[in-house]
Amino acid sequence: MGTTITIPPVTETSLIEPDVLQRVLSRALAGGGDMAEVFAEDSTSSSALLDDRKVEELSSGRSRGAGIRVIEGETTGFAHTADLSEAGLLAAAEAAAAVARQGGGQARTVALGPSAAHTRGARTLPGSVDKATKLDLLRRADEAARATGGAISQVQVGCGDSRRRVLIANSDGRLATDEQIRTRFSVTCVANGDTGLQTGYESLARTEGYEIFERHRVEDLAQVAATRALTKLSARPAPSGELPVVLAGGSGGILFHEACGHGLEADHILKDASVYSGQVGQLVASPLVTLVDDGTVWGEWGNFAVDDEGYAPARNVLIENGVLTDYMWDWLRARKEGRESSGNGRRQSYQHLPMVRMTNTYLLAGTENADEIVAQTPTGVYIKKLGGGQVNTATGDFVFGTTEAYLIENGRITEPLRDANLIGNGPEVLRRIDAVADDFDMTPGTCGKDGQSVPVGCGQATLRITGVTLGGTA
Repeated sequence: MGTTITIPPVTETSLIEPDVLQRVLSRALAGGGDMAEVFAEDSTSSSALLDDRKVEELSSGRSRGAGIRVIEGETTGFAHTADLSEAGLLAAAEAAAAVARQGGGQARTVALGPSAAHTRGARTLPGSVDKATKLDLLRRADEAARATGGAISQVQVGCGDSRRRVLIANSDGRLATDEQIRTRFSVTCVANGDTGLQTGYESLARTEGYEIFERHRVEDLAQVAATRALTKLSARPAPSGELPVVLAGGSGGILFHEACGHGLEADHILKDASVYSGQVGQLVASPLVTLVDDGTVWGEWGNFAVDDEGYAPARNVLIENGVLTDYMWDWLRARKEGRESSGNGRRQSYQHLPMVRMTNTYLLAGTENADEIVAQTPTGVYIKKLGGGQVNTATGDFVFGTTEAYLIENGRITEPLRDANLIGNGPEVLRRIDAVADDFDMTPGTCGKDGQSVPVGCGQATLRITGVTLGGTA
C-alpha cells in the first residue's frame, strides 16, 4: 500500500519543486517508516581579511545540497547529497530509508557524491557590496586602531557575509522556507609593552546586511579592541580565591549559555546527562533570574524565521523567577515526549542531522542601577568582557577566561587585571545572583556541539554574583 504525502504549493522560486519533493518523500517511505524529511540548502558566503595592513584573504564560496532523514522507530537513517536533481534526491532517499530499516536505535549517515549529470552553479558572492567597499571598511578600522595608541604593534581586521536559503519538507505535510543574511566584522589588536604582548578583540555580528554599518562605526569597534590591548599593558596579575564578581551588561551572557543553557537542551535531559534533569517546577536559581531562549529577536545572531526542521522559533522561558519551567526541544525529542518542538532544531548545514540547539539565550533585565551595584560591592572583580569557556553539562562545572577585567576596591573600579579564569558551577552561580541592573545588552557568538557550529546570541544586564572562584596568577 503506497504512502500519500501532500506538500503545499510554493509561492516563490523554490530550491526543489513541490512535485519532486512529493515523489522523494514517497520514495523514502516506500519500504516503511514513521517520518521522512528533506532539508535543502543553498548558501553563499564571502570574507575579507586585512592583516598588518596587507590583504591576506579575499574569498567567496557556495554550498548547495540536501540532506534526507528517515525515521523508523528509534532508528534514524540520513543521507546527504550535493545533487539536487530528482535522480540525486531519489538516490539519497533510498539510501536513508535503507539505513533506517536496519534498526538498532542509532543514527547513521550516508554521504552521496554528485551524479555524473549534475552541474553545479557558478560561484557567486552572497551580497551586492563590492570588494572595494569592504576593503575600505577594513582599512578605516585598521587606521582607527593604530591611532588609539603608539603601543599598538599589529592589527588584524576581518569582515564576512553570508546568504543562506533553506527549504524543509516532511511527510507530515510540513513545508517551510527561510532566507538568512548575516554580516560580521571583527578587529584584533596586539599591543607591545613592558609586560609583553597583550591582545584586544571586538566584533559585530548581526542577522542583517551591510546596512548595519549605517548604525555601527567600524572605527568605534577598532578603538574598543585597541583600548583593551593597551589597558592590559598596565594590568596586574589577577588574584586567586573566591570573590564577588560583577558582570557588565552583555559581557557575561556566554557564561549562562555554556554553564546553564546546554544543560537545558532536551537531548541532554532525555539521556539524564544534565544537572537539570527532572527539576521542572523546582527552584534552581535566585528569584532574580529569568532565563529565556528566543530565536525571534530580530537581527540578533541567533535569529531566523524557521528552525532547520521547519518550525517557527519561539520565546521559550526556561527559568522564571528562579523556577525551572521548561527545556528546549527539537522535533525528534519532542515527539518522544508527545509534545511540540520549541523551534530549537538546528544544524550546521545540509550535511548534518539536526539537534537541540540554543538560539538567543539571555537573562531578563532587572531594575537596579549598574553603577550602584558596583558601588555596593566593597571588594571583588568587575568583568567587562568574558572570554571563551567550557562546561560539563552533567555537573554544571565550568571554566571561563576573561578578556577585560578590573579590581573592585571600596565600591570603585580600579586596576585592570589579566590572566584571570572564572571557575564554578552553573546552578550554584544562578543561586548566587543577588543584584540585576536594567542595562541589558547582547553579544554574538558561535556555539559548538557534537562537531557542529551554529550562530547564537547571548545577553544579560549588569549583575552581581556573591562569590565565584577566580583563578589568577598573583
